Amino acid sequence: MKNDIKKVSVSAEQIEEMLIRLGNQITNDYKNQEPLFIGLLKGCNPFMVDLLKHIDLYCTVAYMDVSSYAGTKSTGNVRINHDLDTNVEDKDIIVIDDILDTGRTLNAVVQLLKARGAKSVKLCVLLDKPEGRVAPIEADYVGGLVPNEFVVGYGLDYNEKYRNLPYIGVLKEEVYSK
Repeated sequence: MKNDIKKVSVSAEQIEEMLIRLGNQITNDYKNQEPLFIGLLKGCNPFMVDLLKHIDLYCTVAYMDVSSYAGTKSTGNVRINHDLDTNVEDKDIIVIDDILDTGRTLNAVVQLLKARGAKSVKLCVLLDKPEGRVAPIEADYVGGLVPNEFVVGYGLDYNEKYRNLPYIGVLKEEVYSK
């Protein structure tokens, strides 16, 4: 698996630094509030679990399974595979995702949550890839920026593989161009 990685883009140590910084920011911004964290499966899992360890607030957690990718490309169609099992009306929500790339999925989720009566909706992503953006959306909390390369690891996948790498790596092109 590690032989499929061209280079490490974000090390495990850098991820830990991002988690601490983001956790402190969110804790400070949401003092005296109880946000609802909504993780977008499956990519958010390692990031969300580790991030919550650095947030010193009362909070609740929910998940949605939303997708728009096939292989390495966004299909342009956002699909809800598993919807929320909690009411979002009048709640302060922080949506957690692994990466903000085209923005289609996160834009659709934000619009949906607002339509359902959320008090506020903020976005927290481990990585932002601004070069890939096609939807008009920006994250409120960003761990770091990555160039327009196909990255995997720490939740990010290619065909459901590589999520378990402890770092973010650039996948060799020959792996996904077969």
